[in-house]
Amino acid sequence: MTKHYQRHPNVRLTALEGEGVVLHLDDRRYFTVNATGLTLLESLAEPRTLDDLVAALVTEYEVTPSEARVTAETFLKQCTDRGVVRTTEA
Repeated sequence: MTKHYQRHPNVRLTALEGEGVVLHLDDRRYFTVNATGLTLLESLAEPRTLDDLVAALVTEYEVTPSEARVTAETFLKQCTDRGVVRTTEA
């Protein structure tokens, strides 16, 4: 089984000048993310695997796959801990 990640349905995302503003409607928390976080959260409108997200970062930025993996894993951990991203097994 493969783990998939997806943005929580009650999370809203707005891009502003290279970063993102995120609102979680359930608990009315706002926070900002940098351009990399914005790329990841935009990708997570649909279920994605970690490999999908790594590929998105490698395509968008001048990073190696291993750098992109560390960035994506760290970001996903923070987002799942805060309820911004959900995981499913498929």
